[in-house]
Amino acid sequence: MTKSLAAIILLTALNAFAQTPPKPYGVTPAPRQVAWHETEVYGIMHFTPTTFENKEWGFGDADPKTFNPSDFNAEQIILAAKAGGLKGIVLVAKHHDGFALWPTKTTEYNISKSPFRDGKGDLVKEVADAARKHGLKFGVYCSPWDRNNAKYGTPDYLAIYREQLRELYTNYGELFMSWHDGANGGDGYYGGANEKRSIDNTTYYQWDSTWTNLTRKLQPSANIFSDIGWDVRWAGNEDGSVNATSWATITPKPSEGKNVAVPGQANATENPGGTRNGKFWIPAECDVPLRKGWFFHPTEKPKTPEKLFDLYLKSVGRGAALDLGLAPDTRGHLHEDDVAALKSFGDHVKQTFATNLISRGSAKGINVRGYNSIYSAKNILDGKPETYWATDDDFKTPEVSVDLGQPVVFDIISIQEFIKLGQRIEEFAVDAMQGTEWKEIHKGTSIGAKRLIKLEVPVTSQRIRLRITKSPVSVAISEFGIYKDSE
Repeated sequence: MTKSLAAIILLTALNAFAQTPPKPYGVTPAPRQVAWHETEVYGIMHFTPTTFENKEWGFGDADPKTFNPSDFNAEQIILAAKAGGLKGIVLVAKHHDGFALWPTKTTEYNISKSPFRDGKGDLVKEVADAARKHGLKFGVYCSPWDRNNAKYGTPDYLAIYREQLRELYTNYGELFMSWHDGANGGDGYYGGANEKRSIDNTTYYQWDSTWTNLTRKLQPSANIFSDIGWDVRWAGNEDGSVNATSWATITPKPSEGKNVAVPGQANATENPGGTRNGKFWIPAECDVPLRKGWFFHPTEKPKTPEKLFDLYLKSVGRGAALDLGLAPDTRGHLHEDDVAALKSFGDHVKQTFATNLISRGSAKGINVRGYNSIYSAKNILDGKPETYWATDDDFKTPEVSVDLGQPVVFDIISIQEFIKLGQRIEEFAVDAMQGTEWKEIHKGTSIGAKRLIKLEVPVTSQRIRLRITKSPVSVAISEFGIYKDSE
């Protein structure tokens, strides 16, 4: 072999290595989960006869004629949600009371028996159409518990429930979520029996086959949410937040006395924080009602825009998603107070994050993978989620500094990992140049899809530095930003 040929082979090998991306670390999100992470904030809408009874949970005995909104307006609700920055709506197509908001063939207890649209209405279709018209994603929740159905608790009910899911999966377009919860049996009307019925939630619904044979086949892009879902997990509370250290991965613990983890495993101790190096990528959803309850009650008021922004930082800002409960009133509108709160919250988020104050800065990393510009530190400032700064395999605790050219005032820091390669970073710190010395202004743990840090006091600086202080592997960081809270 000639020297020139050997040099060419070596150069080719080095070039190939330089373009090789980092190996994924641990489990990684499926494409539908990546899309879910990008959604960030969405809503879940409760509107059944329970609204007109001024209750939180319907017993299943309300006359279908009870459901009679005076002026249902899906677009009013969707536009208010959009103004609030919500990017999707999950409609409660059937709550625990068993009343179906679409003309299902599975039960007489449905919207066709109400005065709504003279018995010819389909509220699921109206909400789905309005959501897509205005650019929001659409999902459904069909409660597995049915306090009206006489067959609930028997083997026959499972076929009924699965047929309800099949109708929702096949008649209302692509869904971004199939939402489920842990309400599994108790007292109810049950066709007039008026009794308590208990089921074994580890076996009764046969979730594995339900989700495999129905959800995955009919709605492959739908994320399955439940207490311990296949795609998205419950945060473990209804406060709208997860732990400050939050992992997108989790290893579900078996239910008590069972060798299986199932939906309905409420209050799982690991849900708020996840499991570092867990077996599954199942990030957290932070569900919280906009008001006190999930259904509309005239005496309640919505959360303030300031509270909603705080919840945004503690959910989306910790790698989770924020799911706001929307409750139309008896008109079929969102109340004016709710509309105003959503608008102020949406404006707050939009204005705060409109401009990354270091986007025009000059980023310099102490290492770039393979000296290849594909993985340049400049990628963390380009606002493009598909590009990222990556380091060589042996650079596990690198740093990157950004010179802004002139001092800026900021009080929010944003960091995003390129999660298609897993959640890699375990600890980090951010410094600001103060005079001629670096001063640490924050240190934290997990990053993941997004980490937002609200500083106690604003900082003024021209140079900002991000240090990765603990990581088992090389880093892959998509975005780094600083912002000033618009409020």
